[in-house]
Amino acid sequence: MELMKLTGEDFIDMVTAGQSHLAQNAEYVNSLNVFPVPDGDTGTNMNLTFSSGAKAAQESNTNHIGKVGQALSKGLLMGARGNSGVILSQLFRGFSKAIEDKAEINAWEFAQGFQGGVDAAYKAIMKPVEGTILTVARESAEAAKVKAETTDNIIEVMEETLAAAKKSLDNTPELLSVLKEVGVVDSGGQGLLYVYEGFLSALKGEKVAVQEEPELEELVRAEHHRNSVHDIINTEDIEFGYCTEIMVRLGEGETVEQEFDYDEFRNHLNELGDSLLVIADDEIVKVHVHTETPGEVMNYGQKFGSLVKIKVDNMREQHSALHEADEQSVTEPAAAPKKPQETKEIAVISVSAGSGIKELFESFGVDYVIEGGQTMNPSTQDFLDAMEEVPAKHYILLPNNSNIFMAAEQAAEVSETDVAVVKTRSIQQGLNAMLAFNPHTSLEENQEMMTEELQYVVSGQITFAVRDTEINDLQIKKDDFMGLIDGDIKVTNSDLETTSLETIKQMITDDSEIITLLYGENSEVALVDSLVDQLEALYPEIEIETHEGGQPVYPLLISVE
Repeated sequence: MELMKLTGEDFIDMVTAGQSHLAQNAEYVNSLNVFPVPDGDTGTNMNLTFSSGAKAAQESNTNHIGKVGQALSKGLLMGARGNSGVILSQLFRGFSKAIEDKAEINAWEFAQGFQGGVDAAYKAIMKPVEGTILTVARESAEAAKVKAETTDNIIEVMEETLAAAKKSLDNTPELLSVLKEVGVVDSGGQGLLYVYEGFLSALKGEKVAVQEEPELEELVRAEHHRNSVHDIINTEDIEFGYCTEIMVRLGEGETVEQEFDYDEFRNHLNELGDSLLVIADDEIVKVHVHTETPGEVMNYGQKFGSLVKIKVDNMREQHSALHEADEQSVTEPAAAPKKPQETKEIAVISVSAGSGIKELFESFGVDYVIEGGQTMNPSTQDFLDAMEEVPAKHYILLPNNSNIFMAAEQAAEVSETDVAVVKTRSIQQGLNAMLAFNPHTSLEENQEMMTEELQYVVSGQITFAVRDTEINDLQIKKDDFMGLIDGDIKVTNSDLETTSLETIKQMITDDSEIITLLYGENSEVALVDSLVDQLEALYPEIEIETHEGGQPVYPLLISVE
């Protein structure tokens, strides 16, 4: 077959086939994920990214290949997710830039498009790593240019591009030791290969073959990877713990201080972490970086425009969770289809850890509980996802931890609906705030009343020390128990019961009426019963309640009202 000219319609067919083939194989690409805490599954991220671009290309309604490319580029930029999705979007942004003025292109221009993509992707990444999708893209583009010097047939150029991509992908374990150790090829490179296979099928007028079930050897290799990859890198070895993504609409908003300069912008962010990706056009700049200071990244972005999208994930917690998940059974029955929900006037979303506490919040009227807390801070996206689960006109968010305020407030800013954050610093404050919630009054009034309720509860937490230290003139030894009152360490002792009782005593005032004890997942009921007996003897006028909270880390949570 011969094809000497490529039109916009041809390119749309290629993109559609590439997206379809990638979608069919996304789960296999997911199984190849290696690095170190996944920002999200590579196959899923690439598929969602390319689907966004394909949709934009299909809706471009033109046979001008340059304009189709522009639509594809914009769709990819807005839909890019994770490292792999951002790199994929940059590859085709560069491709599209190289052909933007062309109504149709020849074989040489087609090859130059691939090279343009490589140039753009390498420019966007401060520290390119070989043995990844970048290597596959670069080596296949080089092969495309060589072939285009000897043929005018676009199909032959694409065949050579694909063959070089396969060879490059097979070699990625030789360039990246972690791939070789786990026994896989690079996941991003594999995803790009599926896109290129779709391209060639479309050029030949063939249907994209549906991926066959992997051979037993592949399944064993994927299972070996799943069970071993998280052991290659320890959680404590993660230097920059927050995967941070922002999208900035340039020149918009009241916080703009200076004009955008790509090199200056990228160089500044490179000082804040690693795994930096920066892609931009005349209107939008998108950033992905691993950092210890996500707030600083966001503040810097606001100097150039308004924040359109924000995503922050705690990679250390993700990595720990992956370890735990690998130790548990993964065979669970599929969930039953959800029934359509009515749109509520106001929905309340709370954060907590522990099945018992979750049930308490739900009994108090909370609509959705995000699993998280002190040891697993939910991200902005977690709040936005929760809002998607509960259709409502307005939302109230209860972070129940000061470390979660920022994510909750960012979710409120990003959301297209009205969202109020009640700054609850503890589970106890969250439960108390719900006593003031009134679904029949306004969002503003609820926020005011629930916030006012926080002053009427004293929060106590019993936990243990992870190291020797001295705080507030208290000598604390590793593994000793500590009693915290409204966030401050007030009591320390090697005995859990003594620590708990002394902490509660310091929480009691002349106005105290109710003591509530929420005992954790490993707490003994005998301990709670003993505490209740002692408290009843000491404070006969105070009502005492106990609940099984099931929370980790804290054997006891205490509230005094």
